[in-house]
Amino acid sequence: MSSTNNITPVTRRSLPAGVWALGFVSMFMDISSEMIHALLPVYMVAVLGTASLTVGIIEGIAEATASITKIFSGALSDWLGKRKLLAALGYGLAAITKPIFPLAPSIGWLVAARFIDRIGKGIRGAPRDALIADITPLEQRGAGFGLRQSLDTIGAFAGPLLAIALMWTTANHFQTVFWIAVLPAFAAVALIVFAVREPERPAGQRKVRMPLRRSELRLLGAGFWLVVTVAAVFTLARFSEAFLILRAQSIGLSLALVPVVLVVMNLAYSLSAYPAGVLADRFSRSMLLAVGLLFLVAADLVLALVPDIVGLLIGVVLWGLHMGFTQGLLATLVADAAPAELRGTAFGMFNLITGIALLVASVLAGFLWDQFGPEATFLAGAVFAVVALVGLLPLRARLSMPQ
Repeated sequence: MSSTNNITPVTRRSLPAGVWALGFVSMFMDISSEMIHALLPVYMVAVLGTASLTVGIIEGIAEATASITKIFSGALSDWLGKRKLLAALGYGLAAITKPIFPLAPSIGWLVAARFIDRIGKGIRGAPRDALIADITPLEQRGAGFGLRQSLDTIGAFAGPLLAIALMWTTANHFQTVFWIAVLPAFAAVALIVFAVREPERPAGQRKVRMPLRRSELRLLGAGFWLVVTVAAVFTLARFSEAFLILRAQSIGLSLALVPVVLVVMNLAYSLSAYPAGVLADRFSRSMLLAVGLLFLVAADLVLALVPDIVGLLIGVVLWGLHMGFTQGLLATLVADAAPAELRGTAFGMFNLITGIALLVASVLAGFLWDQFGPEATFLAGAVFAVVALVGLLPLRARLSMPQ
């Protein structure tokens, strides 16, 4: 299979309006969520007197709930043939939890709100990605997923910045910041309800009855499972961004400046995701994945071997470029490989398996950090990334172009 094609170059204007709308939906909800989540651990400990262990348990349960919910919501969207309904429900659940945070009188209320919020995230993820694949023309698919990823990541760094600015202007009044965070959440819900139109199911498309049955999962095909395998190995080479923060602390960055690490990383991520998606519609997708892995190898080596502020910033930028060149592209490959009637199930399975891989990678990274120090953690990440790069070479023909 050729590594290039003759598809007309994609421009931002040519993307369907629904893709732009879904991108802004993700951005507004991320702004809201990150405004709250950037402050929530401190609020729970400093204001409500919660133990740090309790914070960790709450976060662990919340993220596990989101991962498990994704597989069922994706399959349900295939069965119903209604992806927008489930995506809107997921965003709606997240939005209605937001007023609970400023009103919560105790930790129990916050636990409930966080739990429901993550259920909402789990419900919307796979149907939303499948909907993007449904409404985006094949020759624009990389750009579509890249755009959504880029706007989503803008929200991820704009939220904490807004939280910092509002805490300063309100003299650290948590409740005021939490109330302001309600506004973009409900804007996201309004946008998906009124600005996104779901296409009719194509005539003759097979109706899925039990998406999670073994017989249906086999219909996802070898190409899909190949993409999932590659993505899982990728994820083993990429542990949680929490270790970027720990690295910043280990080289002496002040606590007040530590959040800048994630802002810089997400800025590089957001600026590269859409261009990488456009390139994926014109050139070899396996080549772009390889470029993303090389960015990760370089980031790990710099973070391991250059223990100063300059090295940290370079490493963080390279990490963000790695994310920009791989995350939207992997979603594009899932959409390419999966049958149209099983896209929701495919995205749910993909998110579940890569979520487990990220958990394994982060546990291993933490073990290496405790036993041998931060250099060992990042050097091990570089080794895993090289292994993934070598393993990608024989698969390049299968992964290069849309199916």
